Amino acid sequence: MTTPTLNPTAQTRADELLSLMTVEEKAGLLFHAMASVGPGGKVLGADDEPGVGGPTRQLIEAGISHFALMGPASPQDIARWHNEAQNIARQNRLRVPITISSDPRHGFFSNPATGAAASGFSQWPEHLGLAAVRDADLVREHADIVRQELTAVGIRVALGPTLDVASDPRWARTLGTFGADPELVSNLSQAYIQGLRGTSPTEEVAAMIKHFPGGGAQKDGEDPHFPYGREQVWPGNRFNDHLQPFIDAISLGVTQLMPYYGMPVGLHLNGKPVEEVGFAFNGRIINELLRKQLGFEGIVCTDFTLVTDGHVFGAPMRARAWGLEHLNREERVLAILNAGCDQLGGEASPELVVQLVADGRLSEARLNASARRLLTEKFRLGLFDHAEVDVDAVATRVGTSTNETKGLAAQRSSIVVTDDPESFLPLTEGIRIYAEGVSPVILARYAHVATSPSDADAALIRIDAPFEERTEGMERFFRAGSLDFNRSQLERLTGLQAQVPTIVDVFLDRAALLGQLSNRVQALTVDFGASDEALLDVLFGRTKRRGTLPFEISESMEQVASRREDVSFENMTPKYPYGHGIPSSQPAAGE
Repeated sequence: MTTPTLNPTAQTRADELLSLMTVEEKAGLLFHAMASVGPGGKVLGADDEPGVGGPTRQLIEAGISHFALMGPASPQDIARWHNEAQNIARQNRLRVPITISSDPRHGFFSNPATGAAASGFSQWPEHLGLAAVRDADLVREHADIVRQELTAVGIRVALGPTLDVASDPRWARTLGTFGADPELVSNLSQAYIQGLRGTSPTEEVAAMIKHFPGGGAQKDGEDPHFPYGREQVWPGNRFNDHLQPFIDAISLGVTQLMPYYGMPVGLHLNGKPVEEVGFAFNGRIINELLRKQLGFEGIVCTDFTLVTDGHVFGAPMRARAWGLEHLNREERVLAILNAGCDQLGGEASPELVVQLVADGRLSEARLNASARRLLTEKFRLGLFDHAEVDVDAVATRVGTSTNETKGLAAQRSSIVVTDDPESFLPLTEGIRIYAEGVSPVILARYAHVATSPSDADAALIRIDAPFEERTEGMERFFRAGSLDFNRSQLERLTGLQAQVPTIVDVFLDRAALLGQLSNRVQALTVDFGASDEALLDVLFGRTKRRGTLPFEISESMEQVASRREDVSFENMTPKYPYGHGIPSSQPAAGE
C-alpha cells in the first residue's frame, strides 16, 4: 500500500481557486453540515418537511459544500441525492463540488449519532466483531468493499475508523471500536485505512480517523455527548496507550482527523497541565500535540455540534462546548479555529466566521489556511473533475451477492462461544428447537421449529446486552450505565433451562457481566452483529469457530467500578479474560 502525499497539482489548483474566493465563500468551506436524504433521493429545501440539518438546498446555495449524511437511506436514493446536490452546487459562482461523508452503514446497530444499520449495503459485523476475529487481512478486505460501495453512491469521506481504545467496559461507544488492546486497535485501524484507499485518490474514501487523542478513558464510563460524561481521566497514566493508534495512523498519511468531545481532567503534556476544555477547543492538544509534535498537516474537523444548542428527538441538546459553556457562539468558533481545527462538524453558520473576520478577531490568513486544506482535499479526491455517480450502476456495485457472502462469512467468524461446559454444541440438524428472537423461517432450514419449550429438544434465545434506560432525546440511543442483567430476565432463563437445555446468544455491544448467565444456561454465545443464519451456522457446526473476546469481562459491577478508566486489562481475576473463546471441537460440516 502506498502512503498518500500532498498532491502538488491539487495544492496549486486549490491556491488558484482560493485567490478568487470571497470571505463568505471561504467561510462556507469551514462547515461540515448535517443532511438527510429526502423521499426518492430528493435534496430537501425550505419548503419541504424539515430533515436533519435543515434545508440542505439553501445551505448549498449559501456556499456550504461538506455534508454528513444522517440516518438510513437506500443506496440508490443516496446516489440520486448526491447527483442533485452536486447539480445545485454547480449553480454557485465558483462551482465548488460537494463532499459527502457518512458514519458506518455496513453493520447491524443504528444510533443516529454514530451510524446506521445496513440498508441495501452489504452487512458485516460491527467493528468490535472484526476485532473478535483478529484478522487484519479481513479488515482490509472489508474496508475495500466499504470503499467500493460508498464511492458508488458518492460518499467520499468515512467518519472513521474509530481508533479509540475501549478501556472502560461501561462506555457506550465500545461497539464501534476495535476493542481494548491498543496494539490490536492500531493494527486493525491501519488495515482499515489501507482498505479505504483503492489504487488512486480518485477511487479513495478518505478516512477521518477519530476521536483524537482517544475517547475510551471517560470518567465512570459515561459518554461526552452529554454534560454528565464530559470529563476524560487517566488515573492509570495510560494516555500514551490511547494515543498510539493515532500516531501509527498518522504515519500512514491520513488526511482527515476528528477530535473527541471529552474534556481532559488532570492531563499533563511535556510536564505542563492541559487546559480543562474540550479537545477541539484545546490548543495544547491540536496545535501543540497534533500539529507540531506529531506533524499532522491534514484537515481537523470537530465532532458535531460544539457551537449551537438545539433540539434532537423532542429534547434539548446542548452544544458540547465543555469547559467553555460560558462563551457565546462566535467566541466558541474563534476558540476552535485558534486551537488549530479547520472545520466545524454538524454546524451550518458561516456568518459567524464572516463576522469574526469583519471584527478583526480572525485574520483572513488564518481563514485561508483552513480553506486551503479543505480545497486541496477536494481536488485530491478528484471531486472537481468527476462529481456525479452512475445511479443505474448502483445495483450492480452495492450490496452484491458476492459482497453479502463475504459479510456473512465475517459475521460467522466473529461469533464467540463463551460457555459450553458439556460440549452441547454443535447441535444436530433436524432436532426440535424452541426459539425467541430468531426467525422461524430461517430456523426451519436447520431444525424443526417447536412452538413451546415442552415440545423442544433445545431452546435458543437471542437477547441484547443490558444497559440503563436514560431519559429522553439522543440519550435513548446510547447504551450506557450498569452491565448487570435484569433479575427477572435471569430468573426466566433459569426457569427455561429447567424445562429444556437452553442456548443464549447475547448481542454484546459492551462487556456485559456474562457470568450472571453462564450457570443458568446450557451454552452461551455472543455476537457483535450477526444474522440468524450466521449464528445458526455456528451452532450447528456448519462453520468453524474463530471469534474470541476483544476485551475482558469482569465478575461484578463492584469489580468494574474498582478499575481505572484508562487501563484496559486491570482485573487480576476476570470472569472471562481477553481472547477467551471455546474453539470448535470437531471440523465444520463439509471440511
